[in-house]
Amino acid sequence: MLLDTVLKVYVPTQAFCVYQTRQLIKRRDGASGIEYALIAAMVAVVLALFVTPLSGVVKSTFNNLVKGLGGTAVT
Repeated sequence: MLLDTVLKVYVPTQAFCVYQTRQLIKRRDGASGIEYALIAAMVAVVLALFVTPLSGVVKSTFNNLVKGLGGTAVT
């Protein structure tokens, strides 16, 4: 009885997934999503390259500000 219920749910679900996968492969408008993903990846690479050097500059600027106010600089 439980096996019949599982099969009644599993088989249509599997058929639906196969159908949707085939439809996804046939579609051509999915290229825009891939393009957006590539743009996001490029932005992430650029940010990773520029944030590291900038963090030292920002840290030294805040340390100078803290020293000017009479505080102790963070190392």
